[in-house]
Amino acid sequence: MPVIEITSLSDPDLQMFHALTEAQLRNRLEPDKGIFIAESPKVIHTALSSGYEPLALLCEKKHIEGDAAAIVQQCSRIPIYVGPRQLLASLTGYELTRGVLCAMRRPKERSIEEVCWSAKRIVVIKGVVDTTNIGAIFRSAAALGMGGILITRDSCDPLNRRAIRVSMGTVFRIPWAWLDLQLNDLHQWGFKTVAMALTDNSMAIDDPLLQKQERLAIVMGTEGDGLPEEAIGNCDYVVRIPMSYGVDSLNVAAASAIAFWQLRSPQE
Repeated sequence: MPVIEITSLSDPDLQMFHALTEAQLRNRLEPDKGIFIAESPKVIHTALSSGYEPLALLCEKKHIEGDAAAIVQQCSRIPIYVGPRQLLASLTGYELTRGVLCAMRRPKERSIEEVCWSAKRIVVIKGVVDTTNIGAIFRSAAALGMGGILITRDSCDPLNRRAIRVSMGTVFRIPWAWLDLQLNDLHQWGFKTVAMALTDNSMAIDDPLLQKQERLAIVMGTEGDGLPEEAIGNCDYVVRIPMSYGVDSLNVAAASAIAFWQLRSPQE
């Protein structure tokens, strides 16, 4: 097991953990060289069990034989950098959750067809930029039986470190792909599109018509303004969650959980 004690914060081998921007980690020019950072033993274990390739571990020294022991055993062939808690926090700029980070190879991007082919219900995330919301939407989608997720490229990367952690690793389990098509294009896979929006002509989320649809794509919009009018106009249905006490809307993560449960496939 190649355990390497950190003696200098300027070690070039540690740049992946602290010096690279999200764009550099993704490396769009050379996707096969892209990486992401997973945090906490549970999340890292989920990634490993889902077939993701580990490249290096950064671990608080005391966790080598503690919380991270099982992960260390699984990653025995890659560099394992260790150091005291304060030093690692100085390096990364934040306290490590459960004392361990893992740099992993980005997988080959799935195609939209792969996500849509057998799914009865999918989620479309359009323009959601908050990492916490992305992670929460993925967790709810996985837990509540959605078949896959499509996400527009103006949204936060699901493989952002914080998004991964908030999702509790479900980003590694539920199939997802970047959406480079128009919403209308989802019709070719038999999907009816459902815009989650509060408009004058929206229908209630418990309308029986929605449950009768064999395939639904549930479209969630941005944190502040929701879905743009163009997106709403291009959807087959506009659906609202009834509000009380003068509340005009829910946080997109909370709204998504309600929508996924109510609009789930009858077979689920």
